[in-house]
Amino acid sequence: MLAMTIHNAELTKTQLATQLKTDLTLGLTAAQVAERQRDGRNVLQEEKPPSIFQKVWRHLSDVASLVLLFAVLLSTYLALTADGGWTKTVVIGSILIINVAIGMYQEHSAEKSLAALKKLNVHEVTVIRDGHSQVVDAADLVPGDIVLLTGGNQIPADGRLVTATDLRIDEAILTGESEPVKKTDQPMPQAEELGDRDNEVFSGTGVAQGSGTMVVTGTGMATELGTIAGMLNRTKTRMTPLQKRLNQLSARLTAVAIVGGVIIFALGVFYQGEPMTDALMIGVSLAVAAVPETLPIIVTISLSHGVNVMAKQHAIMRRVDAVETIGGVNVIASDKTGTLTQNQMTVTRFWTAGAPQATSVAKMHLTEQNVELMRLMGLATNATRQLVKDEMIEVGDSTELAIVRWLEKFDHSRTKFETEFPRISEDPFNSTKKTMATLHETPDGRYLLIVKGAVDHLPIQLSETQRKTMEKVHDEFAHNALRVLAVGYRYFDERPTEAIEALQEDLIFFGLIGMIDPPRETAIAAVQQAAEAGIRTVMITGDHLETAKAIAKQIGILHPEDDVITGAALRQLSDAELTERIDHISVYARVSPEDKIRIVTAWQNKGATVAMTGDGVNDAPALKAADVGVAMGITGTEVSKNASDMILTDDNFETIVAAVATGRAVYQNILKAVEFLIGVNFAQIFLMIFAVTVGWGAPLIAEQLLIINVLADGIPGFYLSREPAEPFNMQRPPIGRSVSIFADGLGQRVALRATTFVLLTLGIYGLGRFGLTANEPLMGTTMLFMVLAIGSMIDIYPIKRRSPLTWTSIKANREINIGVLIAAVIVFTIALTPALQIVFGLTAMPMLNWGIVLVAVFIPSLILEINKRIQGKRQPDRIQLEEIAD
Repeated sequence: MLAMTIHNAELTKTQLATQLKTDLTLGLTAAQVAERQRDGRNVLQEEKPPSIFQKVWRHLSDVASLVLLFAVLLSTYLALTADGGWTKTVVIGSILIINVAIGMYQEHSAEKSLAALKKLNVHEVTVIRDGHSQVVDAADLVPGDIVLLTGGNQIPADGRLVTATDLRIDEAILTGESEPVKKTDQPMPQAEELGDRDNEVFSGTGVAQGSGTMVVTGTGMATELGTIAGMLNRTKTRMTPLQKRLNQLSARLTAVAIVGGVIIFALGVFYQGEPMTDALMIGVSLAVAAVPETLPIIVTISLSHGVNVMAKQHAIMRRVDAVETIGGVNVIASDKTGTLTQNQMTVTRFWTAGAPQATSVAKMHLTEQNVELMRLMGLATNATRQLVKDEMIEVGDSTELAIVRWLEKFDHSRTKFETEFPRISEDPFNSTKKTMATLHETPDGRYLLIVKGAVDHLPIQLSETQRKTMEKVHDEFAHNALRVLAVGYRYFDERPTEAIEALQEDLIFFGLIGMIDPPRETAIAAVQQAAEAGIRTVMITGDHLETAKAIAKQIGILHPEDDVITGAALRQLSDAELTERIDHISVYARVSPEDKIRIVTAWQNKGATVAMTGDGVNDAPALKAADVGVAMGITGTEVSKNASDMILTDDNFETIVAAVATGRAVYQNILKAVEFLIGVNFAQIFLMIFAVTVGWGAPLIAEQLLIINVLADGIPGFYLSREPAEPFNMQRPPIGRSVSIFADGLGQRVALRATTFVLLTLGIYGLGRFGLTANEPLMGTTMLFMVLAIGSMIDIYPIKRRSPLTWTSIKANREINIGVLIAAVIVFTIALTPALQIVFGLTAMPMLNWGIVLVAVFIPSLILEINKRIQGKRQPDRIQLEEIAD
């Protein structure tokens, strides 16, 4: 295939035609088209998606699932060969299927980014072939084809312009620039940035106005859009920190269970002479004890609850596990337009000739000169704003709409001014002359010519002093990244007979206005809040450097010690150099899709968890590469939304910070679930190992362990997701990706709880079997089962809040109370019903035994509360504030 020529912008039309072997007037011949179509169609290539079996295996390949799978296979073997019963197989298998189904559900919103890119491909285009215009399928375009372009068309491939008549192309999806770009058909120096290639057009962009013809230079994957599609195919999403931590946790639990299982098997078979079947049964029980069966479900419920909370905060999560990831973000790479700014050009300063200084729009008292400046600007404007059925309809380009909104701010309007000064004729804006002129009849019978536009194109006469003053104000506006517009006028006593174009000379200069897309007030506060939470905000934009710097300073992103860099300068740095400098750069301007991925990757190489915002097609690869891709719901393209993890329905930076707070709360609750479940799992493993080692046999069977893990702990644990965020949620630094799940005291609390339960349950089992009876294993098992089931269940109260337990915190979260009650009823029903006692290997207990059990179940919670108060003395300020919050 004839790929796009890197330096074709500099070629003359004759050179271009020669290189592409085409005729710029007659187009290609049918034979040439047929020959070039053998090289491939003008379509985007898609990576082959994984099969259903590959997806299922991916969810089965984590450590916890493999342990459960082993338990299912082993229990099935025993059921078939040793009459071990099918209860274990059915229950464990059901849990495994549910966990895989949940994982598959999370992937239900499969990758759609490339599909959305394909929608940008045009279906039919008008081309010139064999000297005749004809309509063809855009997929059949080849390099060298001549394509006709008119207003509203979508560009079907990459190309060089052959002709261009007042042609403007909307390239926002590729460059991020909101204003259509003026195009030319003349040769020009090759520019690196897409937004600066004024004689080239790119697939997927649109014709905003004008007309022209292009010669196709690149099709399919050889286009800029194809480059983005290729990056999407190659870019892989990183495993989330939570997934890594839970896998490490499962590996530790499994390692302990495997070592214990080997020891028990060897002791039982070779030392104690037990049948191999009994030893294998103990292996199944250990596998069940090692895996927190309900943890994946509780994690998903917590994440799903976070999804619902974030939706109410205007953040739609496309990937459930990204809820936790957003809570760990420590770098937010934000686009400028619409996210940090209002996406609405606004007049912020104005100056009338002769005034000592410029006036801020915030000033509410206007002079007569100010009002006259507004009149001249308003009369030479075509934009309109109209309220239709409670919806403000705006028509016109962003610059003129800014003028109309400026007038309305001070209770003026175009309509009112034009009633007094009716328009007679108009010379529309032209990108070559960069001015617009209107002619009006005045109330006193004269005629007023107004010309507005770029100050250096305005035909005004100024003295040297006046020019210096004007240039000083102009430079001040430009230094603050304001787009500057000037206006001049001229009066005629009689209606001019010449055309309006001939009247534009010897104008009287009247003043300047400066406009910019201003920062959102909420963004300024949100950036500050993010900084207090240990989150660095950087700006990545396709806009010009000075504009980006000005906005970044106002918002609080750019500080005196920070660096700014353009895409061109960025590409001069190696990956190692960029990673070394990344901490010091706060603003990136005029960047490409490849640049954005490099920035995200450099931060990730430094160990950061990165959230990246974007709205254009050019943002999609970086959104996918980031730990959390954040797309704009209002201005975002379908491509960016489908590549993202989170969509902002209000396009507001403040929503990202609110999502971070929710994500942190979700992660806190997941850690509480880990603490609640894992302490008991460790206790069960060591209990089983010790009891078998000393010759007591397995004190609990697999069915009893499943009741404890799935019902007694699982049902209350489901509602930990409803716990509100802990105090200091957004005053603490983010949790690093390499930080262990047992950090911040969790390991100490789990170890204390596991030790407490091991000692307590061994003591209870020994008392029930040897102290209160004459070696009755069933009595020991029943007392052990009740203490472990009810005791671990009650522990949810000291675990669910980091502050000391109070009656208020016990009553809070009504769902947990209901869950504890339901689980307790189930456990007591099993323990008290004779038929269920037989099924689950329990026996009836006398009142004395029940009394001992009911006292023992509160011991673990009491120890946890004592430990909490001891730890609180080391952090008194934190505990005090938590108590106040409760």
